[in-house]
Amino acid sequence: MSNCKTIAILLLFFPAFSPMFYVIYCVAGLTDMLDGFVARKTNTVSEFGSKLDTVADFVFLAVCMGKLLPVIKIPVWIWVWIGIIAVIKLINIISGYVLHKRLAAEHSVANKITGVLLFLLPLTLELIEFRYSGGIVSAVATFAAIQEGHIIRTKD
Repeated sequence: MSNCKTIAILLLFFPAFSPMFYVIYCVAGLTDMLDGFVARKTNTVSEFGSKLDTVADFVFLAVCMGKLLPVIKIPVWIWVWIGIIAVIKLINIISGYVLHKRLAAEHSVANKITGVLLFLLPLTLELIEFRYSGGIVSAVATFAAIQEGHIIRTKD
């Protein structure tokens, strides 16, 4: 986890979409994906590690947003859609706390697919117009957020 976070912070020192930005971006993303895989394969998965992974994901996302949002033209309708997804996720967090007395975040397959699509998004901007790729990612993220809410609410 700390490798991903440390590597992600390096992104701050390179211009968005520069070759070095892409290299660091890919290394940070791959190390983030690999740490969970390695933890599962070596049977070292823990609740604490899962929470640290969530923190690393947040740091990576925050750094990437700080670098990419100023240079990507995002249509208003996608901003609205992102807002709706954020409200759904917030409702999920509140529901998890009310129902289970803990902050709940489910690492579902749909959430993992959303993460992979979000990771790939900056790598595809030269090939696919953002309104299309952003719409696809938003659709998958909406499904994942709704599914996560269902899992949280039906979990015993």
